[in-house]
Amino acid sequence: FLAPRGPEEPAVRSEGHFQPEPAPREQEEVYPEAGTWDLVMASVGTALLGGGVLLLLLTKLQKQHREQQQQLEKQIWPLQQEMPVPGQVSGEGVPAEPGEPGPSQGSASQLSQSSSPSDCLKDLVNGVVSPDPAVPAAAEEPDMVVVGKVSFNPKDVLGHGAGGTFVFRGHFDGRNVAVKRLLPEYFHLVDREVQLLRESDEHPHVVRYFCTEKDKQFHYIAIELCSATLQEYVESPSFDRRRLDPVSLLRQTMAGLAHLHSLGIVHRDLKPCNILISVPNRHGQIRAVISDFGLCKKLQRGRQSFSLRSGIPGTEGWIAPEVLQEAPKENPTCAVDIFSAGCIFYYVVSGGQHPFGDSLRRQANILSGSYQLSCLQEETHDKLVARELIAAMISAEPQHRPSAPMVLVHPFFWSQEKQLQFFQDVSDRIEKEPAEGPIVSVLEAGGRAVVRTNWRMHISFPLQADLRKFRTYKGGSVRDLLRAMRNKKHHYHELPADVQAALGPVPEGLVQYFTSRFPRLLLHTHRAMRVCAHERLFHSYYCQGLGGNGQ
Repeated sequence: FLAPRGPEEPAVRSEGHFQPEPAPREQEEVYPEAGTWDLVMASVGTALLGGGVLLLLLTKLQKQHREQQQQLEKQIWPLQQEMPVPGQVSGEGVPAEPGEPGPSQGSASQLSQSSSPSDCLKDLVNGVVSPDPAVPAAAEEPDMVVVGKVSFNPKDVLGHGAGGTFVFRGHFDGRNVAVKRLLPEYFHLVDREVQLLRESDEHPHVVRYFCTEKDKQFHYIAIELCSATLQEYVESPSFDRRRLDPVSLLRQTMAGLAHLHSLGIVHRDLKPCNILISVPNRHGQIRAVISDFGLCKKLQRGRQSFSLRSGIPGTEGWIAPEVLQEAPKENPTCAVDIFSAGCIFYYVVSGGQHPFGDSLRRQANILSGSYQLSCLQEETHDKLVARELIAAMISAEPQHRPSAPMVLVHPFFWSQEKQLQFFQDVSDRIEKEPAEGPIVSVLEAGGRAVVRTNWRMHISFPLQADLRKFRTYKGGSVRDLLRAMRNKKHHYHELPADVQAALGPVPEGLVQYFTSRFPRLLLHTHRAMRVCAHERLFHSYYCQGLGGNGQ
């Protein structure tokens, strides 16, 4: 409101003195003080406003920085767990279990030391945090992590499992191995697993153990490197099964399990991902091996069972019903592994199916004992034999399941040569037995279904004619059918050409000829002759010793 002063006017001279104007003097004494005060206040206000704006800008920048930091941490979080490859399950590859612990905290907080997000990602993948932001860790040293005699590349993940366990492709003492890495909270389990591996790894069908190493963060177990899992063997169309047929694979698996049980070791987590296929040897041969001893239990001397105080071991869908029951009648035994193995048997012979259905209803069906062996319903020799064994292995009652040695001698694993030899040995053993005697009576009981009323009506005309030349055979007798098989095998080279052509070569063709027409013959005869299991002649056909029960 103060008008600016105009140009200074000349003073009025009076009596030789300058005479200033009176009115402006009063204004100069008052108004310059008020203008200075306003300027001071305006300056202070401007400073405060500028400080507030600066504070808001700093707050916003800090918030953006935190958001970028959090976003970056989320991006590198999977890589901090060594980047497991989706769908890849090899070596000891195991699908991650629910509730798997995340990576150790604190690693992501070191990102602020890196020069860029890409450097951070690379450092975490390599398992190293670079101390100098300007120099990436990969430029200072190779990707390989070396712990004692073990080395591995954290990028080369073979698989991962429960409890934050990872398996890497690595090296030990000049050989390729699988390196199993365990988190600190599972250190107490390492000694037990290693001890069980040392006890059992002398068997060709148990994964081989090499050494253990540790650093400040992890424990490492170096074990045999394998090429695939049973899951890949079954489900991958490109897998070459010619070097290991399904029956041989299952026999080898059971041989490994029988070895563990003989040492008092219960595996407790058998499933397709824990059965591995070895790398081919120099002859191109591969074998099945049992792996992952993390949940194994060593039974105390003289004990046949274990308690469940430490929780329910195993993987959902492969756990025996007695382990899941709230109040089981008895503590679980080695039979829990037989149940899991039975599920695996069906998984293999069916090409990937589970006897207790899909994953959603599987556990409930196990508890209720509801299973379907739909791919084995056909009344053929091979499927009947497989169905009998698998049904026994997955029985709801543990005491009704066969032991591992009993499984190994089951006719499911017999070659056609062994089947033919068994038929011959039985025929020779009962040839002189009275028809009313206990052995023949058991053999002929229920025989009508075995011989399909009259077996002579189901063989080819050339064979019928040839049989009539030498003796009389009763068409309704199991014993006579076995005798006919035995005689044709012994006199095969004396048979007419048309009969040889009908029977096919010995032993494959001859066995196929009779078992295709009488699919129940082998199982029926095997059950009936258990009464002779203790005899030396039949030792190779039945389980002997403790727990064998001649079955």
